[in-house]
Amino acid sequence: MQKETDITRNIRIIEFLKSELLTSVASLHQILLKGSKASRDALLDILANLVMVTYILGKRLGLSYGVIDSKIMDKIKIGMLEEHETEKWYGDLSDLSDYLQKHR
Repeated sequence: MQKETDITRNIRIIEFLKSELLTSVASLHQILLKGSKASRDALLDILANLVMVTYILGKRLGLSYGVIDSKIMDKIKIGMLEEHETEKWYGDLSDLSDYLQKHR
């Protein structure tokens, strides 16, 4: 009975996190529509929530935070090699790579 309860709880939290992710994405769209009227704190809160919920959802799906971080680094390297627009125009991927390597 305990195993069934744990499985049910895990499914419920995964569904909750998916909903939380969608809500945050919708909030991001809404705040960006406001343009310059958007509060920096509100934007920061939404972006932080997106990152946090994504990590927790990954954990609930059986992925460690380290595996997620490694995949992010792989994607950054690929983006740099393929000259992703944000890298080509602003160097954002290089900046992010440097930041993540310094804070490991």
